[in-house]
Amino acid sequence: MVIEQAKKVLKIEAEAIFALTERINDSFVKAVDLVCSCKGKVVVTGVGKSGLIGQKIASTLASTGTPSFFMHPAEGIHGDLGMLSRNDVVIAISNSGESDEVSQILTVVKRMGLPLIAMTGNLSSTLAKAGDALLDISVKEEACPLGLAPTASTTATLAMGDALAVAALDKRGFKKEDFALLHPGGTLGKRLLLRVSDLMHKGKDLPLVKEETLMKEALFEITSKRLGITGVIDSRGMLTGSITDGDLRRAMEKGLDILNKKASDIMTGNPKRIGTDALAAEALQKMEQHSITSLFVMDGEKATGIVHLHALLKAGVV
Repeated sequence: MVIEQAKKVLKIEAEAIFALTERINDSFVKAVDLVCSCKGKVVVTGVGKSGLIGQKIASTLASTGTPSFFMHPAEGIHGDLGMLSRNDVVIAISNSGESDEVSQILTVVKRMGLPLIAMTGNLSSTLAKAGDALLDISVKEEACPLGLAPTASTTATLAMGDALAVAALDKRGFKKEDFALLHPGGTLGKRLLLRVSDLMHKGKDLPLVKEETLMKEALFEITSKRLGITGVIDSRGMLTGSITDGDLRRAMEKGLDILNKKASDIMTGNPKRIGTDALAAEALQKMEQHSITSLFVMDGEKATGIVHLHALLKAGVV
């Protein structure tokens, strides 16, 4: 019984969303135009469950490049209408289209000359008639067996709000780089914004030795910088090689007296490198490709830093 009821709820709500596809019409296009041409903020309002859905719609708009916020209509009629400015667009949500709190703010919205996008399930309602663009969110039935709790109707409203936000995003040419700028704390933001120059070890923290440096000194450079590697440079300061823990192990397996060897005797030539302006995500990809844990950051032929896998992990790029 429980499983059957749950499946019935999902089916009703899925059908409610699918029915919306037939209502993507000229009025929807006008709503998208109003959102995209808005010079101020898109202000979303609604009461009860519609208000909760409205908060999510406002959040989605804001995170996809449309400045937006939610205004509770009850607070609006008690002073918060001061949040509205002449360049704003209002999205009002009411399934019945007759919510008292929403209806009371419509006069002010119209008096200010603000474009109104009406989201309602009652096409003959006060809200529907006031709208400059009308989005029909009506449903055949609620998923609640009592027909009382807003269920399918709130799901349909949320889906229509997502359709509006995404259509506006697409029309505006909003890209993943723009999304990253608005989500710098998320993984995507870090992958698209952080560059190797933000994470690299540089200056005195950059492990470098000259080709003629004895290995006992090179070992100190490797251990003191705690990166398991040192770069090797020639007399002009150009990066010619690197010495890693693996190079040391292989030299010892050959029975070499490594402490009395020069760095140039032990190093591996042509170490993997990356440009200063490269994205941290690009560095990660290169490390994975070559099964290594560090890359020298280059300015021409000179190493200006080194980026390690640990730094990428710590920054949340992975």
